[in-house]
Amino acid sequence: MPNSTNDILADAGHRSSETEFYTPLPDGYERGKTRYVVVMGTVMSGLGKGIFSSSLAKLLKDKGLRVAPIKMEGYLNLDSGTLNPYRHGEVFVLDDGMETDMDLGTYERMLDQNLTGDNFVTSGQVYRRVLDKERHGGYLGRDVQMIPHVTGEVKYMLRQLAVKQQADVVFVEVGGTVGDFENGFYIEALRELAFEEGERSVCFVALTYVIEPQALGEQKSKAAQLGVKRMMELGVQPHMIACRATNEVNDTVREKIAMFTNVPMRRVFSMHDRDSIYTIPEDMHRQALDIEILSLLDMHSRVRPAAEDKARHQWGRFVEQLTNPHRHQIKIGITGKYATLRDAYASIDKAIEHCSAHLNADIDVQWIDTGELDASTEAIAELLAPLNGIIVPGGFGARGTEAKIACVRYARENRTPYLGICLGFQMAVVEYARHVCGMTDAASSEFDTHAARAVIDILPEQKKIEGLGGNMRLGGKDVQITANTRAVMLFGNARAVRRRFRHRYEVDPQYIDELTAHGLIFSGRHPDQPIMQILELPHDQHPYFLGAQFHPELTSRPLDPSPLFMGLTAAAIQHANPDLPPEKISPRYLPDPNHHTVDA
Repeated sequence: MPNSTNDILADAGHRSSETEFYTPLPDGYERGKTRYVVVMGTVMSGLGKGIFSSSLAKLLKDKGLRVAPIKMEGYLNLDSGTLNPYRHGEVFVLDDGMETDMDLGTYERMLDQNLTGDNFVTSGQVYRRVLDKERHGGYLGRDVQMIPHVTGEVKYMLRQLAVKQQADVVFVEVGGTVGDFENGFYIEALRELAFEEGERSVCFVALTYVIEPQALGEQKSKAAQLGVKRMMELGVQPHMIACRATNEVNDTVREKIAMFTNVPMRRVFSMHDRDSIYTIPEDMHRQALDIEILSLLDMHSRVRPAAEDKARHQWGRFVEQLTNPHRHQIKIGITGKYATLRDAYASIDKAIEHCSAHLNADIDVQWIDTGELDASTEAIAELLAPLNGIIVPGGFGARGTEAKIACVRYARENRTPYLGICLGFQMAVVEYARHVCGMTDAASSEFDTHAARAVIDILPEQKKIEGLGGNMRLGGKDVQITANTRAVMLFGNARAVRRRFRHRYEVDPQYIDELTAHGLIFSGRHPDQPIMQILELPHDQHPYFLGAQFHPELTSRPLDPSPLFMGLTAAAIQHANPDLPPEKISPRYLPDPNHHTVDA
C-alpha cells in the first residue's frame, strides 16, 4: 500500500480512471525541486499584488535563484488584446506576441527578464485546454468536472512553467479578490498543489487592505481580518501578510492582524504608499521578508551571496538616483485618447521614470486628452507652448486623431522635442505628407476607408488575412537601423535591434520615395520587407523629432532605459536649458551639433 502523498500521487498516474487523485505531471517535472509562492488579494482588487510579488521575486532572483512569475486571470478572454484600457489598463505585449495584463510589465521591469505566454493564464485558456483534451479522449471516459480536471489543468500549467523555465521558485499571482466566483478554482487548485507538493514547498501570501477613514483618523484592521478569514475558509492558511495602506501600518494594527490570522508579526509587512515602487524591495529586505521566505521554503542552501551583493549595489544606485533631488526641471506632455486614465499608458509612465533617474531630471508629466482637445492652431499652441517635450502614444480608433496630428505639427514647426509611438509614428507620417509634401488629402485608411491618399494603410499581404487580430503585427520583430542617423546613435551604433510591435497599419510603400524626397528619414526598416519602423528628421533641422512603429516603452527597464525615451528626455532638458552644453546633459543621447551628415 502507498504510505505517503508522493506514493499515492505516483500510483494515481497509473490508475487515473479509478482514483480520485488526478495529477498529470509534465515530462521532466521533479516534485520538490521547485517551490511556489502564491499571492492572493483580499478586501478589494487593485491593491498591488503584482508589485508585491515582483518585488519579492526580485529579492530571490538577486540571491541567484531562477524565478518564474505567472499571472492567473479569472476572465474568459483568451488574452488581454480586446480589453478596454479604461476598464483594465494597458495591454502589455510580450516578445512572443502574447497580449497580457499590465502586471506582466511590472514583472519584466522589476526582474529585468523577458516573459512568455506561459507566464500568463486566463480562465478561457484553462477551459479551452480542458475541453480540447475532452474532445480528444484525454480523460479516459470520465465525466469532466471542475475538481479534479479543471484544477488539475491549473496544476499542470504551473508545473509545466517550472519545467520550461527551469525555475527554482514560481511566483503565482491570482487575479481578483478571494471570494470572487471566477478565481475560486485557481484557489482550490493551489490548495491542492500545496497538499501534493508537501511541506515547505508552497508559501501563501495574503495581500489585504488596512482602511483609515478620514473621519476617524485611525487605522482599522477589521476588513483585513475578515478578508484573510475568507481565505482561510477556503482551506488556505497564509504564511505571510502584506498590508496595503495609505500610511505605514502601525504596530497595534499589525499585532491584531497577526493574532487573528495565525501569522507571526515578523511576517506582517506594511506595504504603504511610497514615492516609487522601486523602493519596496529594499524595504522588504530590511524587514527580512526574503529571509522568511527562504526559511519557509527551506532554500537557504541555494543562495549565492556574491550575486546578491552585486545586484543590490546596482539596484541601490538606481533607487538613489531616482529618489534624490534632481537638477533638471522639465515638462513632457503625453497627448493620448486615454490620458484621463494613467494605467492606459503605464509602461510609458515607467519609461519616463527610468529616464528621470539616469538623466537627473525631475519630469513633470502633463496628461492631455486628445479626445477632448480643440485641434485649432491657436488652442494647440496655447496648450503645448509650456512643454519641453511631446509624446503621441499608440491607440486604435479615429477619436482624437486630428488633435494628435495638430500636436505633431506644433512639435515639428516649433522645434519641440517629439516622440511618436505606433499611432504617433503614423500620425507623424500623415502630418508630414499634408504640410510638407503638399498632399493635403493624406490620411490613414484606418480612419478613412475612402481616403484618396492613404499614406498609412494595410499592406496587400495583410489584407489577405481574415479575423480581427489575424493581421496584427505582434511581439518582437527585428529592426534594421540605417548608418549615420540619430537612431543608430541612440542604439549605441547597433545596426539591428529587436523591439515589440502591436499594430495593423503601415506606411504605404508607394509614398516612401515622395516622403523621403521632402526630407523625412526612415532610419529603421524591416530587414526584408518595405516596412518602415523608425522615422526622424535630421538633427540640424530639428533637435529631436523621432517616431517608432514599435513600442519602445515595453522594453524599458530601470537599469536599462529605452534609448528613444532617453533621447527625448535629454533633448527636453536641452530645450528647457538652451545654454547648457550637450556634454553636460548626456553625450550618449545628444548628437554633436557640428556633425550634420545623414546617410539615409
